Amino acid sequence: MHFSPLVDRIANKGASHWSIHFDAERQRAQGRDVIILTAGDPDQAPPEAVIEATIASLRRRRTRYSPFVGHPELRAAIAARVARRTGRPCSAENIAVVSGAQAGLYCTLQCIAGPGDEVIIPEPIYATYEAVVGASGGQLVTVPLRPEIGFHPDIEAIERALTPRTRVLWINSPHNPTGAVLSASEVEAIAALCRRHALWLVSDEVYEDLTFNGPHASAWGLSEQSIVVSSLSKSHAIPGFRIGWVVAPPPLVAHLSNLVICMHYGGPAFIQDGALAALAVDLPEVLALREDYRRRAGLLAGILATAPGCRTAPPEGGMFLLLDIRGTGLGAESFARALLEHEGVATFPCDGFGPSGAGHIRISLTAPDGQLVEAGKRILRYVGALGERTGALLQV
Repeated sequence: MHFSPLVDRIANKGASHWSIHFDAERQRAQGRDVIILTAGDPDQAPPEAVIEATIASLRRRRTRYSPFVGHPELRAAIAARVARRTGRPCSAENIAVVSGAQAGLYCTLQCIAGPGDEVIIPEPIYATYEAVVGASGGQLVTVPLRPEIGFHPDIEAIERALTPRTRVLWINSPHNPTGAVLSASEVEAIAALCRRHALWLVSDEVYEDLTFNGPHASAWGLSEQSIVVSSLSKSHAIPGFRIGWVVAPPPLVAHLSNLVICMHYGGPAFIQDGALAALAVDLPEVLALREDYRRRAGLLAGILATAPGCRTAPPEGGMFLLLDIRGTGLGAESFARALLEHEGVATFPCDGFGPSGAGHIRISLTAPDGQLVEAGKRILRYVGALGERTGALLQV
């Protein structure tokens, strides 16, 4: 069989590590007691107002085609939210509604990067980023986020990585997988760098409502070529709705519209009506969900604080806890596979997230407290048994 070169560009190391997640799901389906802490799939109930608005829209038979980049009312509501939160102008012409933040990132890169263009991303990076850049034909260039400074960016290191071929600088805050949250001064410094070098600034802000230690700092409006991608998947516990958006200069929104025509021809009207209910007011469920993740992070970090050869740093935002397991002497994938085999806990190895993620596993906090406590106990038991088999663990 003959396939296009695209299939090689989207088959990356990050994608391969999903096999642990799929193995865990198969084992659970076969009846094994498995705690799956891999994907960032919220376990909480969505806001009732969103569900009711979606159902009501269906009952009104809002099932016909929608405008390609979203209904005007929804685009205006998203723009108003962005303007309110950032204090910078934003209008409906700056908004393209897409099928989730993942689709937003894919569509954006297709429109701003091409063969030979370099896309700089501080790493570790989320598993899909490599394939998104590869699909565009661009070249991924990574800059390390060092654990010793809390995985915050080194602006000088980023600038040293620039070449005449650099077209895009891509950031993510709150950061997946580390939980680091960029400060306003860090975002402004990155935007200034993009202005000096005429770069596109892409900011993945899907976890913006899950910032624990102060207000979220958005990149919107800090340069003429700033782009923000976000969604309601995490903040409102509706990833299955596949509703997200791109905030961008109007010329890019026009190109995104052309691409959406080729891909999915716009999103469902009833889903957009549900999203409009989510954006109409600040729902209390969103704040409660954020507090859930803050509490869960502290709970699990406290349990794992005594794990020999391991180290945690409570996240500043997001829905994950990063566990440094380098002191066990195992690589992240070996550790994660053995943990699933021996203790029935599925986590995500960060080896595929870039060199800075090597020796770390990402633990999703998307499970009730009781399951997280049990998972923590199982991890402690596994690490303890590992130490007995291999001798004293390394110090980290």
